[in-house]
Amino acid sequence: MLNQTSVTEFILLGVRDIQGPQPFLFAIFFTIYFVNITGNGAILMIVILDPRLHSPMYFFLGNLACLDISYSTVTVPKMLENLLSTNKAISLLGCITQLHFFHFLGTTESLLLAVMAFDRFVAICRPLHYSVIMNWQVCILMAVTIWTIAFLHALLHSVMTSRLSFCGLNHIHHFFCDVKPLLELACGNTELNLWLLNTVTGTIASVPFFLTFLSYFYIITYLFLKTRSCSMLHKALSTCASHFMVVVLFYAPVLFTYIRPTSGSSLDQDRIIAIMYSVVTPALNPLIYTLRNKEVRSALNRKVRRCLLLEEI
Repeated sequence: MLNQTSVTEFILLGVRDIQGPQPFLFAIFFTIYFVNITGNGAILMIVILDPRLHSPMYFFLGNLACLDISYSTVTVPKMLENLLSTNKAISLLGCITQLHFFHFLGTTESLLLAVMAFDRFVAICRPLHYSVIMNWQVCILMAVTIWTIAFLHALLHSVMTSRLSFCGLNHIHHFFCDVKPLLELACGNTELNLWLLNTVTGTIASVPFFLTFLSYFYIITYLFLKTRSCSMLHKALSTCASHFMVVVLFYAPVLFTYIRPTSGSSLDQDRIIAIMYSVVTPALNPLIYTLRNKEVRSALNRKVRRCLLLEEI
């Protein structure tokens, strides 16, 4: 009879399958989340307020900062609540909603990183045509397109997952609702959902990944073949280095999670990898851009000095 009971809520077991409060893990993840919100919020603020950063490169950087805040906010607050509570329940609707926005924002970031790589390719390899190719109309169109594609991709997963029947077991061995853990609890045929996860999501992740690294391949080749000045070479490589580091940090765990066969996955591995790309990486991104990008550092310093002067007055 248990297997015939319809599930209306799930229990998120969290980072570790422990029912009781976990204050030590709460402190760690709260600190990381605070760094994420503060760092990305600062980048978003200076990109909006500083006229010197009103260019395509920083327009996309602002989009990335907004994404990183939203991406972690989809999963981390609920995880923090569960780490201090014995009631770790989430409704079926809440679970599907979390799944939708997690894939929506994650897919948007994947596509955005490819667009940012293309922007650097045009800026370095086609500098004379940069203002024509990357005009504001094109930039806004690119941003709207990637957000729309990502929303439709996430909608596909959320609709297909909501059509499944869940009966009996309702314990999710994860700290948020994702497709893989839910498919393990579904009763009925999940072959189509698995195919969509491995094929569609794998394509959505791997195509921007390939285009991003293709852009950097052309950039590096162009710089070494065409650039005679060491100072120009160093400046160009330095500009791309921060973005390249973000790309590696984002794609490595995502590709490992969604491209490998589902049957060979480990629950502990999935949770560790998910922590990397949904909690740790968004917090590292503002540190990478702030430490390696001279314009962002300068704009941030100007803003801090201005605030200090206003306080003195």
